[in-house]
Amino acid sequence: MEKYVVKNITRPHATLIEEYKKLDVSTVYEAQGKIGLMNNSLKPILEKTLVCGPAVTAVCHAGDNLMIHAAIEVCKPGDVLVITTVGEGVAGMIGELIVSALIKRGVQGVIIDSGIRDVAQIRELGFPIWTRAVLSQGTTKTRGGWVNAPTVCAGASVDPGDLIIADEDGVVVVKKEDFQSTLELSKQRLQKEEGTKQKITRGELSLDFYNLRPTLEKEQVVYYEDEFKKKCLKSNELNV
Repeated sequence: MEKYVVKNITRPHATLIEEYKKLDVSTVYEAQGKIGLMNNSLKPILEKTLVCGPAVTAVCHAGDNLMIHAAIEVCKPGDVLVITTVGEGVAGMIGELIVSALIKRGVQGVIIDSGIRDVAQIRELGFPIWTRAVLSQGTTKTRGGWVNAPTVCAGASVDPGDLIIADEDGVVVVKKEDFQSTLELSKQRLQKEEGTKQKITRGELSLDFYNLRPTLEKEQVVYYEDEFKKKCLKSNELNV
């Protein structure tokens, strides 16, 4: 199989990215039909952080970070580097030095379906990473792979130039063909949520404005006035 580096990819327009930065992962995920969410194996190393930008992908062999070094060269300001591996492994694929190089290139953050190390130093640098593991184990730099190839990261399909949004709730991918539709649906969802917040402020119950009482009835959920009456009724049923 041919190994390669694609130097230039099509990135979303800056104005579109700025619109998405006003959103969060949960809103986007729900708005686009509950798709594109990476699984919960990936955890952020920083709190209160959101990154939003086009994906540059690096597909490495497990335990070898050669293609991460190759990816640094093609990254542009605002990119999000998405790293996956062929084979299972949680070695520390990136550390303080690689992160320093990524910061120099203007990369916003890293999504890595493998391990990292030098976490204390990376936190000091304030660089956002979502990772599967933290481990001091080092890597080799001897095996070729792919930069800007389609890949799967933590269960989600990622193509170069797809939009990556990551926060404390997780990581979601927006495919190129869905940029505009997902943005509009996300805005509509926020408007709807604002209406729901107003209902809650007025003291309305979610059971009513979501019309959940018929579901409770269908599921044969029984109401009792209090614990004493519940015990009495249950006692009478046993004595019948």
